[in-house]
Amino acid sequence: MFLTRRTTLSALGACAVAALALSACSSGNAGSTQSALSTPGASISGTVTFWHAYSADSNEAKTLDTVLIPKFESEHPGVTVNAVAVPYDDLHQKLVTAVAGDTLPDLVRSDIMWVPELADLGVLVPLDQQMPDFTSYSNQVYPGALATNAWKGHYYGLPLDTNTRVMLYNSDALAKAGLTKPPATFADLRADAPALTAAGVSTFADNSTSGWNVLPWIWSAGGSVTDDKVTKATGYLNSPASVAGVQLLVDLYKEKAIPDTILGGTGGTATSDGLATGAYATILDGPWMYPIFASQYPNFQVKAAPVPAGDGGSISVVGGESVVLTQSSKNKDAATEFLRFLLSQDAQTEMAKVGQMSVLTSLGDQLTKINPYYSTFVDQLATARPRTPTPAWPKIDDILKAQIQKALQGDLTVQAALDEAAAQIDPLLAKYAG
Repeated sequence: MFLTRRTTLSALGACAVAALALSACSSGNAGSTQSALSTPGASISGTVTFWHAYSADSNEAKTLDTVLIPKFESEHPGVTVNAVAVPYDDLHQKLVTAVAGDTLPDLVRSDIMWVPELADLGVLVPLDQQMPDFTSYSNQVYPGALATNAWKGHYYGLPLDTNTRVMLYNSDALAKAGLTKPPATFADLRADAPALTAAGVSTFADNSTSGWNVLPWIWSAGGSVTDDKVTKATGYLNSPASVAGVQLLVDLYKEKAIPDTILGGTGGTATSDGLATGAYATILDGPWMYPIFASQYPNFQVKAAPVPAGDGGSISVVGGESVVLTQSSKNKDAATEFLRFLLSQDAQTEMAKVGQMSVLTSLGDQLTKINPYYSTFVDQLATARPRTPTPAWPKIDDILKAQIQKALQGDLTVQAALDEAAAQIDPLLAKYAG
């Protein structure tokens, strides 16, 4: 049973969700779209069901329910939008186990990393075929965010909101070591570490070795996880450039300039607490930290800078969500029109006011007027990249996490750790090649 837009969908019991029926739509087959091409501005009517993972009492949900949907419905009197809040931890499971017909909603606000998996399962409509005006939207968004929606020659979603990680720093902690500015390069990090350690301050802190955490270092060093076609990791993840990015972290860890929190697990001072209290000089994190710091540490003035640059430049990782259209939608034209509305400047601006970064490059200046702290994130998004867009990503991520931990703990050299990781990842990529 689906609840109304102002309620949260509880977990469905296993008996209430049938196994995914894929016989009606072949894996990743763009030709399985059943409706005619959706024409922008066409006469539309009916109900559009939209699943999202905003907390039911969040400002984002309130804006969606009280501002955006009423505006859309006033512009399209024949359409009713039923927005359903699904807890994030439940949403992915519901999407991959729901019946392709009737159980899935028309639209989903999906984590960007789920799109290739759902596309490969045949659950999603290729928007570049559904929408005659697709390129007019895809050309307006950040390339890194758009890339997360690509799978086997088609785009199965459009970015809806985005974010990235930048270097957040504590200027007082830097001052303890006689430093007046944050590290701008890999070389700066290495040079700053001894003075910060002597002052009792960790140079950098993070809480995991997952792709979200380590890819900025690999990319900024000039490395990569796979080739451009996402078919092979050997020769890329274990290349000299990728090794150099991880080696920086390993060297700093061995010098006690990075605390044990990078290994994950429990214990130790959280990155946010350590930065605010001066135990850590720098961390990588997102724009959501500003309201958190304002609430928990009102006297702390967090500052931001780009990810330190290596031979590959200053490159961070893209986060966020996309909006996708399901094959089982009975009302694709109306659903596609609401999708267009969510990508409009008006809708994107309203959501930016409550803390959601817009995917529209044209709104970069507007974002900084709404929240000045967006500025560094907007600049970083210009070159930010997605985690490898493949259904195999969760398993790849687990391999990265485990192998880089081995390097940090001294069980393997960085080269050996990444050699093993690449060898384990190649078969996963081969499963989806072609």
